[in-house]
Amino acid sequence: MAVLAIGISHRGADVGLLERLSFGDDDFPKAYRRAADDDAVREAVVVSTCNRVEVYGLVDSYHAGFLSLKRLLCETRGVGADELAEPLYSHYEDGAVEHLFSVAAGLDSMVLGEPQILSQVRAAQRRATAEGAAAHELTALFHAAARTGRRARAETGIGAAPDAFVDAGASLAEQALGRLSDARAVVVGAGHMAALAAKHLRSRGVADLTILNRSAERASSLAERTGARAGSLSDLRSVLAAADLVVSSTGSTGVVLSADDVGARDGRPLFILDLAVPRDVDPAMGEVAGVTLVDLTGLRQTLEARNAGVVDVDLARQVVAEEVKRFVVRRRSEHLAPVIVALRRRGEEVVAGELERYRGQLADLTPDERQAVEALARSVVSKLLHDPIVELKERAGAGVERAHARLIAELFGIDPPSE
Repeated sequence: MAVLAIGISHRGADVGLLERLSFGDDDFPKAYRRAADDDAVREAVVVSTCNRVEVYGLVDSYHAGFLSLKRLLCETRGVGADELAEPLYSHYEDGAVEHLFSVAAGLDSMVLGEPQILSQVRAAQRRATAEGAAAHELTALFHAAARTGRRARAETGIGAAPDAFVDAGASLAEQALGRLSDARAVVVGAGHMAALAAKHLRSRGVADLTILNRSAERASSLAERTGARAGSLSDLRSVLAAADLVVSSTGSTGVVLSADDVGARDGRPLFILDLAVPRDVDPAMGEVAGVTLVDLTGLRQTLEARNAGVVDVDLARQVVAEEVKRFVVRRRSEHLAPVIVALRRRGEEVVAGELERYRGQLADLTPDERQAVEALARSVVSKLLHDPIVELKERAGAGVERAHARLIAELFGIDPPSE
């Protein structure tokens, strides 16, 4: 069995495709049932975040596994296979391990070292385990990925500030609007990212801040913590009429802000930062005169420019490389352990059988002499087995360790390893 990962990320897909592929809480059971019904997939874990949608599978072979995991994405998310042709990537065996470890370390994120991705990787594994889709192999893989992510952040300091998206967006807003201290700002949503946005805008000097949310209680709670006004989404149009800056980050599955909500602005500019996946803001909003709309795709260039100056990237990649090697060696040892144990047991059986066969000829030996003969026999067998065992470990490259184990089993007449 081999590990295969396929996916779509911010590196090759726009927000529109990512939001169509994005999994909501109610979508996972269907996906895992689909994986369970596929004979080519033994285990599966789906990782769905604002930056990526990936499926990790334990499969019999690359080709059959790739087709199965791709069908899983297409059929459960209602996306045509042709739409995935260009942005879809895949990683196999050691490459899949390295990719997941890099993801967990934040090296493949739009914001290098983003802290949310580590918890998202852990949550993906827990959900798959609860659904019965992840067993020993992928659970071990994801636990090792989480350890890699923690180590990278602890040893290199690569972890980005949680409000990096907001900070990058606010910088773009300043370019469009001038000093944010003079801006009338609105935060739509009251969750984790919305709270970060509100606090960050305050730190930038924004004095006029309003929090809007479907739940008046949650809006009031966040407004109280940040010294802002609170309102409901029913106030959206009237609040937008006076706003200069809007940051939206809700958990809605549909459009929250549409072009009709803007109304007449008498030429005053409006900057909108959409941090949600799926998007909160209708893309048509960007076509309204005076409105600048930036979503996660639009933030990519700004964030990539910032990432270029991060000095801990090489150190973090070194951590990933070390953890990949550690995991791969342990995994292959687990795969080879049964045949190595059986091989050594076979050697012991041969020694015992030969000593029994020559018991009469050895009857006149003293206990010390008999012990020396037995030690010699065991030493000869051990040395004969040493080279095959070493070669088995060294030649057991990605995806072929089981084939080599079966060959050794056939050559020495022991039971082949179970699949």
